[in-house]
Amino acid sequence: MQSKAGTYLGFCRRAGKLTLGVNAARATRERIFLFVCDPSASENCKKEIAKLCEKFDCPVVWLDNLAALVNKAECKVAGVREEHLAEAIRRASEEGNFQK
Repeated sequence: MQSKAGTYLGFCRRAGKLTLGVNAARATRERIFLFVCDPSASENCKKEIAKLCEKFDCPVVWLDNLAALVNKAECKVAGVREEHLAEAIRRASEEGNFQK
């Protein structure tokens, strides 16, 4: 069964409101409301994520197996550009509702 996070990320991807990868997030001109990152990211990637969180003034959620959820091999970072879905993902993470 799909997790709530996977469902929300799928909505974002289909709506075209998901930025995948550190370089794409750095280059985007749109507002990012939440970063969803895989804990297996490299230390350099984690430093870059911290910088991006400061730049966009947004939180980060750490989620195992992000690549499978967004259906992109080796993806370690996803930026959510839709405010309401970002809030839903953040709330679900606080409640521990990522896995059903």
